[in-house]
Amino acid sequence: MPERTLMGGNIAISEGAILAGCQAYFGYPITPQNDLLENMARRMPEEGRVFLQTESELAAINMVYGAAAVGFRAMTSTSSPGFSLQQEGISYMSGAEMPAVIVNIMRAGPGLGNIGGAQGDYMQCTRGGGHGDYYLINLAPSTVQEMMDLTMLAFELADKYRNPVLVIADGFLGQAMEPITIRDRVKKFPEKKWAITGAKGRPKNLINSFEMNPIDHPRRIKLLLDKFERMRLNEVRYEALNTEDADIVLVAYGSAARSSISAMKMARSKGLRVGLIRPITLFPFPYQPLADLAERGCKFVVAEMSGGQMIEDVRIAVGNQNEIKLANTYGGVPLEADPIFEAIDLLM
Repeated sequence: MPERTLMGGNIAISEGAILAGCQAYFGYPITPQNDLLENMARRMPEEGRVFLQTESELAAINMVYGAAAVGFRAMTSTSSPGFSLQQEGISYMSGAEMPAVIVNIMRAGPGLGNIGGAQGDYMQCTRGGGHGDYYLINLAPSTVQEMMDLTMLAFELADKYRNPVLVIADGFLGQAMEPITIRDRVKKFPEKKWAITGAKGRPKNLINSFEMNPIDHPRRIKLLLDKFERMRLNEVRYEALNTEDADIVLVAYGSAARSSISAMKMARSKGLRVGLIRPITLFPFPYQPLADLAERGCKFVVAEMSGGQMIEDVRIAVGNQNEIKLANTYGGVPLEADPIFEAIDLLM
């Protein structure tokens, strides 16, 4: 029988990684994800697996690259400034087609900002923060249960597409405590014939992201672009609430989605037909469900803890004909239901 327990968001991610068969974790302390790293420091040795606190985020991402290259399920976690430092390594990993999981528990920025929760890394996460043409699947939980479940899914998708996968959450969600159900351990792992494990009577494998001959490189990029298109077609995930009769649709993820649900219930109690689209994948983004609602004439409120970043994807989805309001906070300030309800009221 599944075990039910109370758990924090960051701890749920670390336990989800262990259940998914993470064999190696490399990380450097940074608030507000430190309890994730601390739990891995205790639990990975208990499981007979590799834990290493590195000297920097740069070292962590490159050690993940190395562990992934030999076929390990590998992972790192960090927060916004540390995530910035990892962009070059992530770009290399995507170019070399290395599967791994990267967790970003977002805090306020730019620069060092502060340690309050935020969602200001949206563009950096969804557009590929390093150089070159690449994308990463972005999984955005909004509950502690999803912190565990989506981390487990992240390892599966990383291996499926041979690509790094991001799990992103704001610091408030990382620190949240909720009852969750412990999932079963993953017991079967995909064979990785491409890994560097010694030739052993077969042709040697070579892993890198560099093509010496410029003539060959476009073909290699085209293979990556085709893979990203398969992600767009097959991996869109979202939750729709009360959209069947909605005149106004809220769009939010993470902690902002939780406040949006409260605002939606407030509006419904007053007879207002308000629904919610919660993107679970930020890349690939659920453009089509929003486009369908826009064609029906819906208006939109985008709720996010940033200066307004996801709203750009919503505009791409719905076009210029439908009215969009932004309800937001930034700088490490939580977003409550009241300003979201006020934005709803402005559209009536």
